[in-house]
Amino acid sequence: MSRGDMAKPLLGHRSMEGDPSIPPAAGRTVGVLGSGDFARSLATRLVCSGFKVVVGSRNPKRKAGLFPSAAEVTFQADAVKKTDVIFVAVFREHYSTLCDLADVLVGKILVDVSNNTEINHRKESNAEYLASLFPACTVVKGFNVISAWTLQSGARDGNKQVLICSDNQEAKRTVAEIAQVMGFTPVDMGCMSSAREIENIPLRLFPAWKIPIFLALGLFLCFFTYNLIRQVIHPYIREQKNKLYKIPIEVVNTTLPCVSYVMLSLVYLPGVLAACLQLHYGTKYRRFPDWLDQWLQHRKQIGLLSFFCAALHAVYSLCLPMRRSHRYQLIETAVKQAVEKKMNVWVEEEVWRMEIYISVGIIALGLLSLLAITSLPSVANSLNWREFSFVQSTLGFIALVISTLHTLTYGWSRAFDENQYKFYLPPTYTLTLLVPCTVILAKIIFSLPCIQQRLLRIRRGWEKGRYVKFVLPSATGEFSSGETSSNV
Repeated sequence: MSRGDMAKPLLGHRSMEGDPSIPPAAGRTVGVLGSGDFARSLATRLVCSGFKVVVGSRNPKRKAGLFPSAAEVTFQADAVKKTDVIFVAVFREHYSTLCDLADVLVGKILVDVSNNTEINHRKESNAEYLASLFPACTVVKGFNVISAWTLQSGARDGNKQVLICSDNQEAKRTVAEIAQVMGFTPVDMGCMSSAREIENIPLRLFPAWKIPIFLALGLFLCFFTYNLIRQVIHPYIREQKNKLYKIPIEVVNTTLPCVSYVMLSLVYLPGVLAACLQLHYGTKYRRFPDWLDQWLQHRKQIGLLSFFCAALHAVYSLCLPMRRSHRYQLIETAVKQAVEKKMNVWVEEEVWRMEIYISVGIIALGLLSLLAITSLPSVANSLNWREFSFVQSTLGFIALVISTLHTLTYGWSRAFDENQYKFYLPPTYTLTLLVPCTVILAKIIFSLPCIQQRLLRIRRGWEKGRYVKFVLPSATGEFSSGETSSNV
């Protein structure tokens, strides 16, 4: 990577002149203890941001070639003496090796950038442990949520925050200044007791995705089992036909659109429930139940998983004619028609049904793609709130309606065919219609002027049963106060 790229800030430099909370950098000398990947990336970023960097290593001659030429690589004791702010870029188990430097570290600011291998692995955080080893130093926790790659990627990496905590306000301000000059956004997380939570952040694996993923897997297993019974087990028991070959492609391809369709409806169902609660209580200030709050917060992830299943369904559908079983079935059908001397097997109704079914499905997938793209932060940040709301709410609801049409054209008149009810079980698509149709019906009801206006008033602050004070002139000309209900 060129120095020009590294010199570009991650975020636009905010002028710090006139900001009393952030002191000027003024070419500060910063120390780095360690020679690993993170230490090298950190030293490179500091140098390109205009800092004088002194790297402390146990083997400076061997490690000097790994750092920028502008950085001074020397022994740890010498590096500590030349600066007041030192980044400790070593693992927790190596903190004890720094105890020999206790005398020269007195009064220094130590920035702990370490992480653990497991969440809540120890009772105390690494930063608290470092502070206990060096009580004469001021320890600041920070930069642990930033990776070595992020430090090197420069302006090509987007909004990156540096979480900072310490018991010393002045030390936090100093580290915040360094983070800002490097192009990051410092975030004050409070006192040192927050260090444990900050150290857990990089170890969490998609925390916002756990519930949506389990929901999608649960729906997939339910629909897969249901389709397996109808498509594989039923013909084996009733007709002694082996249909196991359908499991990898056909059964999965029948299951994916069901999951996608239901997941898409679950994106808009919590909004319907929230509107019902607001209408029932006549206020927007009453808290929703915790389960509804969680549901509302996971709508983005649920929608993206819906798009993922729909995309897989499209790919699986394109692969259906490529299967060997499909070719055998075509040949078998052709032979039967030849034996029966059927010259014209064209069924106008079936042709139109499939044409409409595929066309509507393509449109639905296109709208889902648009919803998924606008969910990306880089795209969402380029839209104003009205544009984002139009895409996610209006176009999303249209996508749900078109997906419903896609499902209905697939079913066509099959719902009234008794041969489709295997083991007296209705076709799968009829089950998937329950939740989406409920959402669509509720949306139509909420669009009625009488209900829409009342809901709009509630969301603008109107409350049922709220009393408003007013003032009336008395018979003597003096003013007297009274009360009336705002919903009269």
